[in-house]
Amino acid sequence: MQIAVAATPEVALPTLEALFVSGHDLVAVITQPDRPAGRGLARKESPVAIWAKDHGIIVRKPVDQEELKLAVADIDLVITIGFGVIIKEEVLNVPRHGFLNLHFSLLPKWQGAAPVQRAIEAGDQSTGITVFQLDKGMDTGPIYRQKEIAMPDKATTSSLLQDLAAIGAPVVLDAIKAIEANESPVIQSEIGRSRAEKLSKDEGRIDWQLPATKIERKIRAFYPAPGAWTTFRDEAIKIESAETSEAKSGQPGEILLEGKELFVSTSEGSLKIFTLKPAGKASMPAMDWVNGARIEPEACFK
Repeated sequence: MQIAVAATPEVALPTLEALFVSGHDLVAVITQPDRPAGRGLARKESPVAIWAKDHGIIVRKPVDQEELKLAVADIDLVITIGFGVIIKEEVLNVPRHGFLNLHFSLLPKWQGAAPVQRAIEAGDQSTGITVFQLDKGMDTGPIYRQKEIAMPDKATTSSLLQDLAAIGAPVVLDAIKAIEANESPVIQSEIGRSRAEKLSKDEGRIDWQLPATKIERKIRAFYPAPGAWTTFRDEAIKIESAETSEAKSGQPGEILLEGKELFVSTSEGSLKIFTLKPAGKASMPAMDWVNGARIEPEACFK
C-alpha cells in the first residue's frame, strides 16, 4: 500500500517516524507551502517538510485543491495530522482507501480546530486520540481506533500535544492494519458531541471575576498561543504559568506580594504567578517583573 502523510506541524513527526521504520511504503509527504516567519519574514518550510527532506521522502506543497488532488492521484491512503486545510469531498475520494485523520480528542467530543485547548480549559478528567476516516463533515467520519488516557496533571496545550502525538503514532499503524484487513470503521455516536472552536486573542483576556481554578485552566489551555493575558497600567501582559493558591485573597485582580512571590486575587481563591510576558518583552519570572514595575498597594490587573 502506497501511503502519504498530509501534515504541517511537529506533532506529525512521531507518526512519520513510526511509518518510516514500520515497513510501510511511505512515498510522499504533503504539506503547506513555505510561509514567512521571524522578524525578517523569510519564507520557512514546515517541520514536516524538513523531516521529509532529511529522510529522503518526496515533498509536495500544493497551493490549492487541484494541486492537492494531483498530489494524491497515485496514493492508496493519506494520513492527515494538523494539515491545516479543509479537503474537498472530491479530493477525499481520490485515494483508494481515502484519508485517515489523527485527531487529538475522543470523538465525538471536541470536534474542530482546538480539541486539546478546549479539553484543558473545560477541566476534562480524560482525553485521548481518535483515528478516523475523513468525510465532508468537520471531524464526523467513522472511527477505526481510539485510545483514552487520564488528563495529565498541569498539562499545557504544548505538553499535551506532545503526549498525544506520541500515543497516537502506534494507533495510526494499528488503523492501517485494520484497513488492510478490510475492517469497517464504526460510525460516530451523536451522544457527547461538542465543538472545539479555534482560540482567539480576544478570548484569551483573563476575567479575574472567575474562580482561580478556571483562570488557571485557561492559562494552561492558551499557552503558548494565543496566550492568556491581562492589562496593567493599560499595557498587555501574558500570564504564562500559574497555580491556584490558598494565599490571602483581596479584590478580583488585586496584586498581592508575599515575600518573593506574586499572587493575584480572583472571585474564589488566588493564583500564584510564576512566569509572565509583558508586551514587547521576553518571558520572565514574575518577581523580575515586580521588581521593575514598582507595585503600589491595592494595584490590580484589569
